[in-house]
Amino acid sequence: MNNSIYYINKGINKSIEFRGLRAQYIWYFGGMVIILMVLFSLLYICGVNTYICLMLIGGAATGGSIKIFALSHAYGEHGLMKAMAKKRVPKVLKSYTRKNFQNLTQQEEKK
Repeated sequence: MNNSIYYINKGINKSIEFRGLRAQYIWYFGGMVIILMVLFSLLYICGVNTYICLMLIGGAATGGSIKIFALSHAYGEHGLMKAMAKKRVPKVLKSYTRKNFQNLTQQEEKK
């Protein structure tokens, strides 16, 4: 007989997962849904035929969902952030003067 009425959460420090989407991809998916809902309402208010609105938004939702699930599968939980950070690192550093390096050596000599 179990005397405890409380559920023990054994998933502490694990990232959340919903139908295969992990971590930040859930937020990307939610943002896509909200943007597509707003876009549908704008198209509908502008007088675009309902079936055309549904086809456009349905196609965009399908394509966006496939892309988000592919990113989640390819990069994993933190891989996309790492890939974006790696792209921001410069390939080459150019210096047209030696002052930067001379200042470094002078600072090291003072220590």
